[in-house]
Amino acid sequence: MARLVVGLGNPGTRYERSRHNVGFLALDALRIDLGLPPFRAKFSGEFSRGEALGSAVALLKPLTFMNLAGESVQPAVTFLKIAPAEVLVVHDELDLPFADVRIKAGGGHAGHNGLRSLIDRVGSLDFVRIRIGIGRPPPDFRGEIADYVLSSFDPSERVDLDEVIARAVAAGRNLLMHGTQAAMNEVNAKSSSRSGAPK
Repeated sequence: MARLVVGLGNPGTRYERSRHNVGFLALDALRIDLGLPPFRAKFSGEFSRGEALGSAVALLKPLTFMNLAGESVQPAVTFLKIAPAEVLVVHDELDLPFADVRIKAGGGHAGHNGLRSLIDRVGSLDFVRIRIGIGRPPPDFRGEIADYVLSSFDPSERVDLDEVIARAVAAGRNLLMHGTQAAMNEVNAKSSSRSGAPK
């Protein structure tokens, strides 16, 4: 059974290193880690497909902008003939502190427009999520939530960003190798011990 890993973000250099684009950053790193072919244009996005960790794996970065991500993902799911539960989505998460990486199976969109679009177009809540914490705006932040997620990481956060992306890649490998429940148990336990409290 093939697995599809989707990284959420927005196209263009303007958003390249923004908080909302950690899904793209993680997918770029995961492709290299798994030794999959370079991305090519397909499904209104960038697509790579090959064998990794003993199974068929496909990667997709929708280039439709975040609020239309489902328009890219749904055709890929149909093409690969997979169930929603075989889809892994890597995305930024406001409700986790910066640098926290956790796995979640199913659930709603919690106001995340990329997840909302996926749920609407795929017609299911059953996909697995790798949630990369970006935290909530600080009290002195001037602007809306949308301004915050589209802004760049602070200098202090950028120091740790490569390590955070590496942990997201490790979570993806774990999911592909061991399945959702085992990966969730291990990754979330590590995050809890790092942050000091379960989420």
